[in-house]
Amino acid sequence: MRSGETLRRDTLRFLLDAIHKEGVARVGAAVDRLSAEDETARKQWLVQNKPDELDDAAMQEVLTKQAKMRRDSIDAFTKGGRTDLADKEKRELAFISAYLPEQLDETKIREIARRVITETGAQGPQDTRLVMPKVMAETKGRADGKVVSGVVATLLKERAS
Repeated sequence: MRSGETLRRDTLRFLLDAIHKEGVARVGAAVDRLSAEDETARKQWLVQNKPDELDDAAMQEVLTKQAKMRRDSIDAFTKGGRTDLADKEKRELAFISAYLPEQLDETKIREIARRVITETGAQGPQDTRLVMPKVMAETKGRADGKVVSGVVATLLKERAS
């Protein structure tokens, strides 16, 4: 804050708020599941299990969602001709990306998709439902779903030809 980096400060505040909201949502979901039990048992379960405390995987999931939101905003602002807002979102995305694992490039995604296609015996685009879940599981948090989907679709179309 003292350095005057308002973009960094605001982005961090936004991320902390998103993490807090995820914790609150998890408590709400836990309370809904326990609604049949009495109030004392519910409070005791919440104290013991602490559903509002997020582990590293949950934190990474929140950060990944925030990064995806920034990418979508960048696309929308660019299409709308608002380069000033798109630039701001790009800077925020760069800041968030520093906290995420290194993203896979398209070549690595292609290798994973080829291997999964071979393993599943997929023959064409009709087998996308067999391939996509396995590729997404291997690339979770390390690749954008749109890129993975595009690579899988291309490889399956090539295979069908």
